Amino acid sequence: MKLVQIGAGSIGRSFVGALFSGAGWDVVFVDVDERLVSLLNGEGYYTVVIRREGKADEYRRVGPVRAVNGADAEAAAGEIAGADITATSVGKAALPRAIPLIAAGLEKRRRNDPRRPLDIIIAENARGAPGLFRTILAEKLGPSYPLDDLAGLVETSIGKMVPLMRAEDLVHDPLLLYAEEYETLIADRTAFRGPPPEIPGLFLTSGINAFVDRKLFIHNLGHAAAAYFGYRTAPARSLLADVLPLVEPAVRSVMEESALVLETEYPEVFTGEDLALHIDDLLFRFKNRALGDTVHRVGRDLPRKLSRDDRVTGAMLLSAKHGLSPDHTAEVYRAALSFAARDEAGQLFPADEDFRQNTLPRGTEAVLREISALDPAVRTDRAVMEAVLAGGEP
Repeated sequence: MKLVQIGAGSIGRSFVGALFSGAGWDVVFVDVDERLVSLLNGEGYYTVVIRREGKADEYRRVGPVRAVNGADAEAAAGEIAGADITATSVGKAALPRAIPLIAAGLEKRRRNDPRRPLDIIIAENARGAPGLFRTILAEKLGPSYPLDDLAGLVETSIGKMVPLMRAEDLVHDPLLLYAEEYETLIADRTAFRGPPPEIPGLFLTSGINAFVDRKLFIHNLGHAAAAYFGYRTAPARSLLADVLPLVEPAVRSVMEESALVLETEYPEVFTGEDLALHIDDLLFRFKNRALGDTVHRVGRDLPRKLSRDDRVTGAMLLSAKHGLSPDHTAEVYRAALSFAARDEAGQLFPADEDFRQNTLPRGTEAVLREISALDPAVRTDRAVMEAVLAGGEP
């Protein structure tokens, strides 16, 4: 059995690739990073270090694996055509460049085996990702291609936390990855066109939208709240585990606010008790000092994290839909506008530097309109804007 994993970054290698390799599958990575491809082919293995608070590190050797360069479209399409499962972990912004490779693989696959479907695990944590796949695949493959029959667009919820690797950690092993011990891949049962893979850690659900929203509006939102509140309270502290104790009650209030919204939106999937236990577990995981996760990594990329469908604005829009108060989450938004945590080299994330220079000086309302795409003429948008603007300028 062969998995073709498009994207050999942190989630692709530490989570998806590791799960399938551990189940005995052959794993082939597709990535445009020429050095990474060369290293994976040269070593044939890589190491994921599971880091737990108060416990010894666990070193997991993942392999054998190999890789192909995504710039070689013919080679990548050939691997995809022969895959049993394909998966992507490239980030939503890169999907328009990755999906055409899948389209080429699907065309080649159909020529070789006209009735054999390909299931595509979309490990992106992006609302609406299957729709983007469908749009681009339909455009590339044309109206005669039976997309619904031959391509399973399997949405997932990815809950694994993987920190940025420091340069000093990669000196002796440039393929090394640190990760937390979390091994559950939540996937849409209804989207598979072939039999779902039998691998440990795969959790199938027919209510994937609820789990995608839980990841965004409790996990991702809570994580971001910890970074933004933590930076505002103690800007000199770089580790998330060092700032969380200072702001945990405020972070919990944000997560509980979203839990109420999710219980209202998905009463057939979640109970208040379920979500309360989930929040307790997440806050425990956020405190994992051994993971070494930083305020910079968790909070960076404000234009994406404040965008309309992402963790902060998206959660407030869902609150407004149900007539619920987004006041705690609005405070996260305001705190984000003051966020300027830097990486280990003392640099702002490039998108944040541009945001701070070109958008933020025009004021909070400009950010709400331009970054979060909110329209005051729309009732729910107006409610979100009013909640944020009620706190004044940062």
